[in-house]
Amino acid sequence: MIKNKALLLLNMGGPNNIEEVELFLRNMFADEYILSMNKYLRKFVATIIIAKRLEDVKENYRLLGGKSPLPKRTEELISKLGGELDMPIYPVMRYVPPFSDLALDECKKNGIEELILFPMYPQYSITTTFSSVENIKQYCQSIAYNPKITVIKPYYDDYTYISASVDKICEAMEGKDTEEYDLLLSAHGLPLSVIKAGDPYQNHVEANVSAIKIYLRERGIKFHDIKLVYQSKVGSSAWLEPNLVDVLRNPTHRKVIIFPLAFTLDNSETVFELDIEHREIAAKIKYDDYIVAECMNSSDKFVELIVEKVKSV
Repeated sequence: MIKNKALLLLNMGGPNNIEEVELFLRNMFADEYILSMNKYLRKFVATIIIAKRLEDVKENYRLLGGKSPLPKRTEELISKLGGELDMPIYPVMRYVPPFSDLALDECKKNGIEELILFPMYPQYSITTTFSSVENIKQYCQSIAYNPKITVIKPYYDDYTYISASVDKICEAMEGKDTEEYDLLLSAHGLPLSVIKAGDPYQNHVEANVSAIKIYLRERGIKFHDIKLVYQSKVGSSAWLEPNLVDVLRNPTHRKVIIFPLAFTLDNSETVFELDIEHREIAAKIKYDDYIVAECMNSSDKFVELIVEKVKSV
């Protein structure tokens, strides 16, 4: 066994039970990279947001069986990776357990000299990758642990990743004529203020969409139309557009397939928001068909991508 390296899979995390919903929200809104303001104002704003949203969010998770699908999907991925990589592999969640301290305490105890950080976010943003990596570095400093830290670069335009994305789209479209459908490539939204401050996320998302279009064309797969949309808008400030809800409510075509562009593992924002909440919108407006493709999860090609990136370090 390779004693001096460990792989850490970085993600936001999802509540393991209803009781963790409040913890998830409090930790997320306490993150200075999510709410960029002084800590006192951030705490005040977070308290207001949570008071308004907590019961609704809890109800959403009840519809998912009382927990996020993300922890189970992460376990399945780690199980498959374990057969390919001869090193310890840890899930590290930003806002709910398992937090970074569990993995890092164990890595220090076991003499791990290099941490390979694989962000489960294909596109880079200060609100996701940067926040998770900074959290790792800060905890390492707090326990006087000084391993080499290697962060896997964004892979939004990596050939294997694009191929894996199209595989999931085709899997969801099996038996159907793609030319009859609009393909909505749905990325998680961000406030425009974050983008204007220099965050590269929008550029990465648009490059991701461009790469998928090229790959589809190369494979001779045609859709009625392909659109980039953004989901999960919160609050009244300006966010990246077009908003998925607006696109669904003003249809130009009534057969759609949605592929979650910014998530690698299914979570509440894919399984609940896209496949339950937004499906209700499509039903009310009488769409002819509404399909949601699964995320990468533990698909062979996604496992291959992670293994390639880790072994190239």
